[in-house]
Amino acid sequence: MHDHAHTAAPEGAGGETAIDPVCGMTVKITPETRQQTYRGKVRYFCSDKCADRFRADPDFFASGRARKAMTTGPKTAQWTCPMHPEIIRDGPGSCPICGMALEPLVPTDEANPELADFTRRLWISAIAAVPLIILTMGEMVGLPVRHWIGPRLVPWIELIIATPVVLWAALPFFKRGWDSIVQRSPNMWTLISLGVGAAYLYSLVAVFAPGLLPQDYRTDHGAGTYFEAAVVIVALVFVGQVLELRARERTGDAIRELLNLAPKTARRVLEDGEEYDAPLENILPGDRLRVRPGDTVPVDGVVLDGASSVDESMLTGESLPVEKGPGDIVTGATLNMNGSLIMEARKVGADTVLSQIVDMVTSARRSRAPIQGLADRVSAVFVPAVVLLAVLAFFGWLIWGPEPTLSYAITAAVSVLIIACPCALGLATPISITTAAGRGARAGVLIRDAEALERMDKVDTLLVDKTGTLTVGRPTLTEVIPLGSLTELKLLTASAALERGSEHPLAEAIVKGAEERGAKRLTAADFAAITGKGVQGRVDGQSVALGNAAMMQQLGLDSAALASRADALSDLGQTVMYVAVDGEIAGLVTVSDPIKDTAQQALADLRALGLSVIMATGDNPRTAQAVADKLGIDEVRAGVMPEDKKKLVDTLHADGRVVAMAGDGVNDAPALAAADVGIAMGTGADVAVESAGITLLGGDLTGVVRAKKLAHATLRNIRQNLFFAFAYNIAGLPVAAGVLYPITGTLLSPMLAAAAMSLSSVSVIANALRLNRVRL
Repeated sequence: MHDHAHTAAPEGAGGETAIDPVCGMTVKITPETRQQTYRGKVRYFCSDKCADRFRADPDFFASGRARKAMTTGPKTAQWTCPMHPEIIRDGPGSCPICGMALEPLVPTDEANPELADFTRRLWISAIAAVPLIILTMGEMVGLPVRHWIGPRLVPWIELIIATPVVLWAALPFFKRGWDSIVQRSPNMWTLISLGVGAAYLYSLVAVFAPGLLPQDYRTDHGAGTYFEAAVVIVALVFVGQVLELRARERTGDAIRELLNLAPKTARRVLEDGEEYDAPLENILPGDRLRVRPGDTVPVDGVVLDGASSVDESMLTGESLPVEKGPGDIVTGATLNMNGSLIMEARKVGADTVLSQIVDMVTSARRSRAPIQGLADRVSAVFVPAVVLLAVLAFFGWLIWGPEPTLSYAITAAVSVLIIACPCALGLATPISITTAAGRGARAGVLIRDAEALERMDKVDTLLVDKTGTLTVGRPTLTEVIPLGSLTELKLLTASAALERGSEHPLAEAIVKGAEERGAKRLTAADFAAITGKGVQGRVDGQSVALGNAAMMQQLGLDSAALASRADALSDLGQTVMYVAVDGEIAGLVTVSDPIKDTAQQALADLRALGLSVIMATGDNPRTAQAVADKLGIDEVRAGVMPEDKKKLVDTLHADGRVVAMAGDGVNDAPALAAADVGIAMGTGADVAVESAGITLLGGDLTGVVRAKKLAHATLRNIRQNLFFAFAYNIAGLPVAAGVLYPITGTLLSPMLAAAAMSLSSVSVIANALRLNRVRL
C-alpha cells in the first residue's frame, strides 16, 4: 500500500492524489509523477525541485518536522542607507535624504545590482568621453581633428555623442537630484545635477540658438560648448561611485566572514543510528547531531556523548581550545578539534549566538555616533551655501572677469557645484563605525551601537564585578578540614549529602568535589535550608548541619575557637563553612572561585591605557580583599547589593568620572544600564547582555582592553576622516571659484573638480578600511 493521502474524489482511472511532503501541494498520481521510496513508502512530488529537496533531507520531510520549521523561515532581506540608518527598505534603491545607494542590512554574497548598473553606465560614459576629449583638446597634442572634420560639424557630433550620456547614463543623478529638491533635502546629487545640467543646457543653446548668447559667442566654430565637460564629469562621478560601492562592499566583509563560519550542512543522527548530512536550515531544536573531528559545530547545543577540544577563537578571540564533554554547551561556528561528539541542537537559525552576533554588528552599522552630529549640522547648511557661492562666482566672473566673461562664469560656477559635493563629509563617521563593528566582532568584542564605542574612548574608570568577571564564576571545593573523630572523607560525604538538596552554587561545588574525591553518595532526610545561614538534616542516622558562623550560633555551638583559622582561610579568598555533626563542630569545608588566568595581565593593560579599576562585589569583605590583593586592585567595595552598584555608578558620575561597568549577572544589569558604557560578559545572563552597549564573547577583561583600543582607534579614524572632508571642501571651494586665477591665469576645470570630488570619497573609505588592520 503506497503512503499517500486521498484528498479528492478519483477522476476515473488513475485519479488518485497525494500530498507533496515538501511543499504541501496536492499531486495527481500518474505514471509520469515524480516519486521516491523512503523507508518502504512512496512519496510523490509536484516538481523536480521538491524531489531534490526531499532527497537532500528525507527524514526532515517524511517525519513532518518540515511543517514545524515553516514558522522559523528566513527573514526578508532589508536595505538601509550607510549615511542615514533610519532609512529601511525592503529592496534596493536610493536614500530619499542623501540619494546614496542603499545596501543590505546583512551583507550577502549576491552581486550588488547598483554596482552592476553603474559599472555599465561608467563604461558607456567613458567610451563617449574619449572622442569628445579628442575633439576638444586634440590640437594641444598635435591632433587637429576639429579642423579635419570642420568647425560647423563638430558641435553637432559633440551633441550626438553627449546626449545619450547626459539623458540616459546620468539619469540616476538627475533623478536623485530631483528627489533631493522634492524632499527638501539638498545633497551631493543636487549639486551634480545642477552642474551637469547647466553645462549641457548652455551647450544646447550654443548649438540651436546661438543668437541668445552674447555677440562674442555666436561663432561658426562652436566654441563655448561644454558637452565634453558634462560627459567627462558624468564619467568621473561614475568612477567615484563604482570605487565607493566596491569599497563599501568591503566594509561588510567582516559580517560575511561571520556568516561563512556556519557550515552549510549538519550531520543528523536518527533514532535507529542512521546518519546523513542535512541542510543546516532544516535542523530543529531537539535534533541529535554528530560533530566529527575537524568539523564546525553547526548550531548551539549541548554535548550528549563523546569528548573533544573545541576551538572557540573565531568567536571569542581566545586561542586556547576548550575541553568539552557530556553536559557541556557548544556554540555554532566553533571548530571541533580531535574527538567525535554527539550533540543535541538547542538553538537554531536566528536564535544562535552567531546570528545574534551578526544582528549586533548590523545594529552597530545602523547606529549613529554623537560625533556625527557635527557632520550632519554642517551638511544641512552646506549645500545651500555652495549653491549661493556658485551663483556669486557666476555673476562675479560675468561682471568683473576677463573676456570671454560668460565662459569663465560658467566654468567657475560648474566647478564650485561639482567639487563641493558633501559625500565624503557624510561618509566620514558611518564608514568608520561599520568597519570597527566588523573588526570588533572578529576579536570577540560586539558593539551594540556607535554611541557606546564613542563613549568607550572617553572612559577613565572601570567598575568590575568579581564573580564571573575577575574569577571563573564556577566555585570549586578547596579544602576539607576535619576537627574531631570523623575522617576527611566521612566529613565530605555528610556535607555533600546535605548539599544535594540545595540549589546554591557553593552546594554544587561541594557535591562535585565529593564525587571527584570518591566520597560515598548518601541522601539527607529532614532537609531544611535556613536562608542566609546554611542547611541541616539527618545523614546516615546522624544530625548534620552546614553553614556559616551565624548558623553555628543558632544551633548553640561555639565557633569562636575556630574564628582565627576561618579568617586566615578567608584572607586567602576562600569561603568557609562550618560542619556540625550530632551537636558538635566536626570540621570546616572551604570553597573558592579561581581567578581567571587572564585577569592579572588584562588589569595591567587597562592601567597602562589610563583606566582606574574599582571592584564592586556582593561577596564578603575578606574574600573580596583577598582577590583584590592578588590582582593589585586598590579600590574595593564588598557586600554591595545590585542597587548599591548603581548608586556607586551615580556617585562616580557626580565626581566627573566617565564610567564603564563590566559584569555578567542579573544583579549587574542596573549598574550596566546606568554606566556610560555597559560591558557584558557573553558568558553571563541574557539581561546583562541586553543592558550593555558592548558584549565580550570571551567573558574576561582581555576583551575590555580590546574594546578600549578599538574605541580609541575608531574615534581617531573618524576625526581623520572629518578633517580630510572639511579640509578638502575648505581648500577646494575657493580654488574652484577662481581665487588662484590672478596667480596662475587659469580656472579649475569642471572635469578636474569632478575627479577631485570622487577621489575625496574614496580616500575617506580607504582610511576607514585601515581599521580592519588595527592591532587589538
